[in-house]
Amino acid sequence: MSRFTKTGVGIYVDAANIQINGGYGMHYDVLREFSCHDSGDPVRLNSYVTFDEKRAKVDAAYNNGANKFFSTLRDFGYKVIIKNYKWYKDEEGNAYAKANSDLDMAVDVLLQSEKLGRVLLATGDGDFVQVVRALQNRGCRVEVVAFDNVSYDLRREADVFISGYLIPNLLPIKNQTSNAKWGEEGSRVRGICYFYNREAGYGFMRFMKEINADLWITDTRREDSPYLSVYFNANDLPSDISLSTMPSYDTVFEFDVKNSTVKEGRLQAYNIKVI
Repeated sequence: MSRFTKTGVGIYVDAANIQINGGYGMHYDVLREFSCHDSGDPVRLNSYVTFDEKRAKVDAAYNNGANKFFSTLRDFGYKVIIKNYKWYKDEEGNAYAKANSDLDMAVDVLLQSEKLGRVLLATGDGDFVQVVRALQNRGCRVEVVAFDNVSYDLRREADVFISGYLIPNLLPIKNQTSNAKWGEEGSRVRGICYFYNREAGYGFMRFMKEINADLWITDTRREDSPYLSVYFNANDLPSDISLSTMPSYDTVFEFDVKNSTVKEGRLQAYNIKVI
């Protein structure tokens, strides 16, 4: 028997929060792969989704699409927890729907954390700050993955926060014209600017090339780093970017990776835009 014990990993996805905050179309199989990047063992995989029964009765496309999505999640090994919309009327008699699964998700992750060494929360909702603290007090390492409108307090409280935009293939690149794999010459990727020389008008972007156990090794000079750095010219930056904010670890850029015209044998970022 191996003397190494795999870390039990729990994945808890606030699907509604992710979908309306930049993560619509997220690949759940890639999320599972990422959560186990250091040989973790996926013990719990829960996705909390919403469903409108009233709409499903009159909209076959919605009903079929939602159930196909749920089936795909189950194929990837997720338990699908469905929260049905409840309909209410406001003071003016207008009908509106609500479906909040935050409490269900919080209770489940706390009850199930006894068997887990690491928990990945896919949400940007600040209501989970206290849940993160409780998990940490139980000895769990907590990682948070989200896209837009992420609570500052949640980012600060997590052991690790990573933008979902930066995880290779987690969210498809829109209007991708090349067949090159993420990180290869000719591909389009997302990364951050970690160095910028204002006087000389150039800098370097860093992006995650692959998912592995050494995500903490951000120094791209090391051979075991899963990251790559690429040169960029300031003239290739979008016109709406404020150069005074560069470099920034909070701004995510999307760019083409091509052979450099400046540094032979190196890669360079072109067609840069801010996400």
